Amino acid sequence: MSLVAETPVAVLAGGLATRLRPITEHIPKVLVSVAGEPFIAHQLRLLRREGIKRVVLCVGYLGEMVRETVRGGEAFGLTVSYSFDGEKLLGTGGALVRAFPQLGDRFIVLYGDSYLDISLAPVLTAFRENRLPALMTVYRNEGRWDTSNVLFDGKRVVRYCKPSPTPDMQYIDYGLGVLTQTAFAGHLDSGAFDLADVYAELAAVGKLAGFEAKHRFYEIGTPAGLAETESYLAQQSS
Repeated sequence: MSLVAETPVAVLAGGLATRLRPITEHIPKVLVSVAGEPFIAHQLRLLRREGIKRVVLCVGYLGEMVRETVRGGEAFGLTVSYSFDGEKLLGTGGALVRAFPQLGDRFIVLYGDSYLDISLAPVLTAFRENRLPALMTVYRNEGRWDTSNVLFDGKRVVRYCKPSPTPDMQYIDYGLGVLTQTAFAGHLDSGAFDLADVYAELAAVGKLAGFEAKHRFYEIGTPAGLAETESYLAQQSS
């Protein structure tokens, strides 16, 4: 089995999606219609194209609707399972910790509102070669699509800071990472927390590898991003 095929993917899809309201008042963000289909359908087909076999959907807000739509993933040629936050939203980091029993030691993680047209095999190869507990994909953003928040030296993420970016940061978190459970060692009992905290801590001690993505990302987290992604995916299917 290839490295890609044996690595599960965790899709973080548990947020409240407040920036997309009123669209998301009654449906979770991953089920928002984009180019005629729920957005999650586009994501899952992309993962299948890359050779992924197994996906864990980390869901919270209206998560049962996601399970009713995607079910076991058979329609996409995937095996899909679910990890629910429970009564309290756990944040992106807490959601991953809860999903650990389904993910195993090494897994890919991406956000439920991102469409990332990237080849996964080179990313996983870079992760294996770096022998660090985590890898973040980055994109040379230079302030174009959102605020740049990564200082990248070509091999490692030297510094990562979402709340207080500095002028020397020309890259941005692309939205896809490869992580091990070891990367979360200081957070296993943290409850709700953000994956960004884990990334920032690892970068600060030289333990966060980086991989530069060459094609821009698309996202549906904002009305403007949704419109742009709708246009892109509509063109892809025409």
